[in-house]
Amino acid sequence: MNITRRELALSTGAIALTGAGVLIGFSVADGPRPALAQNPSLAELMQPGPLGDMVLGSDSAPCTIIEYASMTCPHCAHFHEAVYPELKRKYIDTGKVRFIFREFPLDQLAAAASMLARCGGKERYFPLVETLFEKQRDWVVQRPLAPLQTISKQAGISEQTFNECLKNQQVLDGIEEVRQRASKQFNVQSTPTFFINGKQFRGTVTLAEMEKEIAPYLKD
Repeated sequence: MNITRRELALSTGAIALTGAGVLIGFSVADGPRPALAQNPSLAELMQPGPLGDMVLGSDSAPCTIIEYASMTCPHCAHFHEAVYPELKRKYIDTGKVRFIFREFPLDQLAAAASMLARCGGKERYFPLVETLFEKQRDWVVQRPLAPLQTISKQAGISEQTFNECLKNQQVLDGIEEVRQRASKQFNVQSTPTFFINGKQFRGTVTLAEMEKEIAPYLKD
């Protein structure tokens, strides 16, 4: 699946989607499990895409967590509502974990939401991502343009920037390149997918399950 700007074209006030719904191709494993394929090297994983990585936490943190997520994925939204806040408080904000969020849109609407987060700039990026997950039920609808505009406006994105963003081929191509590389080189096939210091886990995770993986890298 290659996402192009044509598929993101605005038509009669709605973002044009293909297929029967916005969750086309969505799949998720039951609980975290290491992927069957060989884990890529951390050096390979740490190479950012053309738009650069969106990162929280210390560059010198002993543990790096990379999340590949789709903005329309309900399991991703659940992780960011139920697990991420405590993960951030206990590990990211304290310098123990470096967190990298990478876009892996499973449909055109998810790509559009990722584009808007990118166009908001680095300071707005993570707050906007969290708001989009929190309000996912409001904008993952048949006509998502109006609620997306409302969310973007509340984040300080003007209507002009909003419209220009969804037409920005460079941003769309950069997001698509990250998605393609993750799929072909890192065996990312569903969302959310996590890499904890290079070890891949697919599906929903609890904080306790993440802590078990993080603990060996932390100093006493």
